[in-house]
Amino acid sequence: MAHNATLIFGHYCPIIERALSDIGPYRLRLLAVSTAPHRLQLEAIVRGFGTTPGGLLPALHALQHAAGYIDRDLIDVLADTFNISVAEVHGVITFYKDFRTTPPAGPIVHVCRAEACQARGGREVWERAQAKGEGKAVVVEEVFCLGHCALGPAVAVDGHLMGGVTTKTIDTIIGNAIARKPLPESIDSCGDGVTVYVPRDAASRAAGSDEVASVLAQTPGVRVVRNGSWGMLWLEPMIEVVVDGTRIAYGPVQATDVPKLLKAGLLTGGDHKLRLGPTMQLPWMQRQQRVTFQRVGLVDPRSAADYEANGGIAGLRRAIGMTPSAVVQEVTDSGLRGRGGAAFPTGIKWKTVLETTDATKYIVCNADEGDSGTFADRMLMEGDPFMLLEGMTIAGFAVGASVGYIYVRSEYPEAIEALNEAVKAATAQGWLGESVLGTDFSFNIHVRVGAGSYVCGEETALLESLEGKRGVVRAKPPLPAHVGLFGKPTVINNVLSLGTVPAILADGAAAYEALGVGRSRGTQVLQLAGNIARGGIFETAFGTTLGEVVNDLGGGTANGRPIRAVQVGGPLGAYIPTTRFDLPFDYEAFAAADAIVGHGGIVVFDDTVDMAAQARFAMEFCAVESCGKCTPCRIGSTRGVELIDKITAGIDRSANIDVLVDLCEVMADGSLCAMGGLTPLPVRSALNNFTEDFHRTVGAKK
Repeated sequence: MAHNATLIFGHYCPIIERALSDIGPYRLRLLAVSTAPHRLQLEAIVRGFGTTPGGLLPALHALQHAAGYIDRDLIDVLADTFNISVAEVHGVITFYKDFRTTPPAGPIVHVCRAEACQARGGREVWERAQAKGEGKAVVVEEVFCLGHCALGPAVAVDGHLMGGVTTKTIDTIIGNAIARKPLPESIDSCGDGVTVYVPRDAASRAAGSDEVASVLAQTPGVRVVRNGSWGMLWLEPMIEVVVDGTRIAYGPVQATDVPKLLKAGLLTGGDHKLRLGPTMQLPWMQRQQRVTFQRVGLVDPRSAADYEANGGIAGLRRAIGMTPSAVVQEVTDSGLRGRGGAAFPTGIKWKTVLETTDATKYIVCNADEGDSGTFADRMLMEGDPFMLLEGMTIAGFAVGASVGYIYVRSEYPEAIEALNEAVKAATAQGWLGESVLGTDFSFNIHVRVGAGSYVCGEETALLESLEGKRGVVRAKPPLPAHVGLFGKPTVINNVLSLGTVPAILADGAAAYEALGVGRSRGTQVLQLAGNIARGGIFETAFGTTLGEVVNDLGGGTANGRPIRAVQVGGPLGAYIPTTRFDLPFDYEAFAAADAIVGHGGIVVFDDTVDMAAQARFAMEFCAVESCGKCTPCRIGSTRGVELIDKITAGIDRSANIDVLVDLCEVMADGSLCAMGGLTPLPVRSALNNFTEDFHRTVGAKK
């Protein structure tokens, strides 16, 4: 977690700052919570959230931010403030991985164990990190995705992301954490003169863009603009200089390269080995059809003026001039389907909420992007946050809601900061607030932070978490569209779904519907990750084949070895062999092949991958992240790990494979949500497509 109060808590920040005025800097804040005056200050933090709807989670975050942990002596205060039992408070604290009730030994080092990082050596990095941190003044913890899937293995130190970590560099990272070595700080757009764009998204910062920006900011005659990444992550940090109205790209650029670049004529687009050419003429950009990501990389994401100058707010202005039902029809006619994985028609969901008669309704954005191999939500929130806010506001107008919530995973501190800044700027512009664009339509957006639970990406678990409860899945019906947040009708859409709405309203439904194939209309934001030579974001119309994306665009593996398998759709997606690379990106085509498009994440594995180990990991992941409500998921995943261990150990192999197949059927048919229901998909696909890995001689290595 990042430790800037404004970054995490947004408009709740004054509550915290008043209470913490005497506590001191973060690095000195591991204090005796139960002693005065600190106890009184921390109690004041809790009381400050007493009237906040669903305020328990924000209060817990604030307490941990203040003291480094949540002292159990404060549980009574929390229970009294929110009028719930001590047991309920304890249940919430212990449900979420982020919360701790004892002081940490030192800085928190999160090491990603998810599939995309595994494909690049993440297992070995995790093992080395555990050994290096043992008994030291540091806390080494696993995390199942940091959203840096194209350039893993990924590690985060107190929220600061690092990529391309090896078993050697992890030693240095942990050593620096123990020594409290300062982490790079980001700078804002600044200066006057020749404009040089330097991205500030998390992936670019992990590659060193802050250091590059700092050097350029000290150069006379240079105006530094911090934009989002264009998505060519293997070229980050990729900087651009504006010459005669054209942006010329250079990359990947490190801070040490800047003096030589300047000497070579960077500010006039001079020749250099890092010069890539005009950005929009690069092959990666030429082949895209950008709709959702049309401004990511183009604009300064902190500038409302830049957003509006590049077509922003046009969709909202048009929507405000229509009737709510006409807006809903426009979204329906576009063919937009949920981009979070379920692919449910967005317009139908909106129409259901519009037709409810309740005076109070909500718009909820699911930004809990926890699938390995996916990072499009993060890049949109960091690179064009106003587009998401505009989409939510249009949704609010369309269905009659006046309040929206964005639920962002805690592993995305840069996105949280960008959203909070955008909410403030949009409110100042009159795009949010009591009179949107000068009309009588009122709409406000609140940013809420998750606490390390993957299952909270499931829509009903997310609602429970927003209400300040454990993220346990609800039974359906009733559907959230009828009984959602705080029992009211609620639209829940993914970041990409809501982020696409402004373009649909601005350009018309027909323009969007003209793209795609079959029932898969519009564009899909594909995310190339894992062992891939050219990883990043690529937006194109549905219909492109998996082989085109992985081999042609992605360039095959990063290490040059042959591809053996690709996992599409996150940790609950199928493992697809190269023989099926003719599969087009189309929801129905993937379903017919016993696979899912999901959120559009593609994780590439080379020929050294052990598919039995990947199947085991799918079951292990489910066991760790299950909310625990239903038996098939909670118990079935644990039994699945045990069965695969027996199979790979050669114990009654045939019989145990039969039992594993039966178990997968029970989990798929009997689980309450997709967590348990889809976990069998990667297991079955590994078993069916890579059978030999389950029959390997004991002791033999892949």
